[in-house]
Amino acid sequence: MSTQIILPRIMQVGEGASQEIPAVLASLNCKRPLIITDKVMVELGYVSQIEATLANHMVFCDVFADTVPEPTIGSIMAGVEQVQNGDYDSIIALGGGSPIDSAKAIAILGKHGGSMRDYKFPRIVNEAGLPIIAIPTTAGTGSEATKFTIITDEANDEKMLCVGVGFMPVAALVDYNLTLSLPARITADTGIDALTHAMEAYVSQKANAYSDTQALAAMSLIGPNLRRTYKDGKDKAAREAMMLGSTLAGIAFSNASVALVHGMSRPIGAFFHVPHGLSNAMLLPSVTAFSISAAPERYADCARAMGVASREDSTDQANQKLLTELHALNDELQVPTPLQFGIDREQFMALTDEMATQALNSGSPNNNPRIPSQTEIVDMYKALWNQE
Repeated sequence: MSTQIILPRIMQVGEGASQEIPAVLASLNCKRPLIITDKVMVELGYVSQIEATLANHMVFCDVFADTVPEPTIGSIMAGVEQVQNGDYDSIIALGGGSPIDSAKAIAILGKHGGSMRDYKFPRIVNEAGLPIIAIPTTAGTGSEATKFTIITDEANDEKMLCVGVGFMPVAALVDYNLTLSLPARITADTGIDALTHAMEAYVSQKANAYSDTQALAAMSLIGPNLRRTYKDGKDKAAREAMMLGSTLAGIAFSNASVALVHGMSRPIGAFFHVPHGLSNAMLLPSVTAFSISAAPERYADCARAMGVASREDSTDQANQKLLTELHALNDELQVPTPLQFGIDREQFMALTDEMATQALNSGSPNNNPRIPSQTEIVDMYKALWNQE
């Protein structure tokens, strides 16, 4: 049985990769890009650096800098209108997962029209939008190398999963220098997000030989370096390892899918505005504990790849060390509980059924080694709160 692997056409990886954008645009025969980003990238000077680099090659661009964290239908519409009213032949997506996810949606809607809900899974979006050159500035989402985007529908607080080769960037420029200014909180949240991508890709029922190699390599890079980047953001070697690990994790889950953590995480983010990586981190230990019995060898491999278990450890020993490590990571990286984040308990409990329904409707839980029922998901949400 063969497996179809979908990747960006061009990947430029390493220090200074973002400075290669003129050559990448030229290779794609693109001359009129729109930069889609957020105000933080403008304030940090990253946008002006790219504009100057392009201007030196007589390429001039406009900027849409109004993307927001956890993008919504409303937040992307001004960008869609700018694309529809402009003469752009490409999009440069600069930033973390939210600007890149926004750019993916804008590239499709700007070219093909319709509403974002028209492109929600289970529809598979194979139509090509405007070509996207993705330049990530966090080591977390892996969105620069995935065929997914997540857009929230404000009408019902649903994080819509949108899937298909149409959302895959044509090029990814992976430059760890752009992560050196990340604050510790974002470093931690995006880093655990990347770890979750790698783990879920490896244990997914859609895992394959190709995605396995990427996932294991990602975990071997992220496991020893996540704490290092959290403690010292200027540690270039650790930043480089995390950046590559994040991209490899993105490639892994884009070709194997994520599972229960992501399915349960999206509704928490949509209803309570918890950053995606942070809600993944809240869930990762308990969902792993729920799932281990259905794929003990796979989870043991994760522990070994992360460097928390050895080849001499039995499967059970490795899995116990994995659970210990996931709890320790959350403690050391100061991942808040739902209560500490400021979520109201009564509201959370009242929404557990709706969140479980949305989780199941996303399709991700069906990829999990142990597929949960609606009741089991509700129980896990309640247990997440009762850990306080």
